[in-house]
Amino acid sequence: MPIIKSAKKRVKVAKKASIRNSKTKRILKAAIKSFQKDIVDSKKTQKSHSAAQSAVAKAAKKNVIHKNKAARIQKQLAAKAKASSKAPAPKKVAAKKVTAKKSSTAKPKAKAKTTKK
Repeated sequence: MPIIKSAKKRVKVAKKASIRNSKTKRILKAAIKSFQKDIVDSKKTQKSHSAAQSAVAKAAKKNVIHKNKAARIQKQLAAKAKASSKAPAPKKVAAKKVTAKKSSTAKPKAKAKTTKK
């Protein structure tokens, strides 16, 4: 147990900060897990994705996680959300017909004349 007054205060402050940080971490983990669970439904995916992005940003702002780690997590979440929203591509794609461009025979529009007063 500390004897000096400032050391006693640091113990109290550190305890409060650790509680606040653990709460932020819990919210962050819960938001990410919720996003992982809701990734199959497109409506829920968007809501849970924004909640997870917000939780990551708040954790980075409070210095609970490093800003580069936050950016990496946000990038991964965005990639997963984008991949889940895409419809699966068809297996066979029909070949496109190649056609020659037709020359334009239309006359260009005449410019409107302005008069000076």
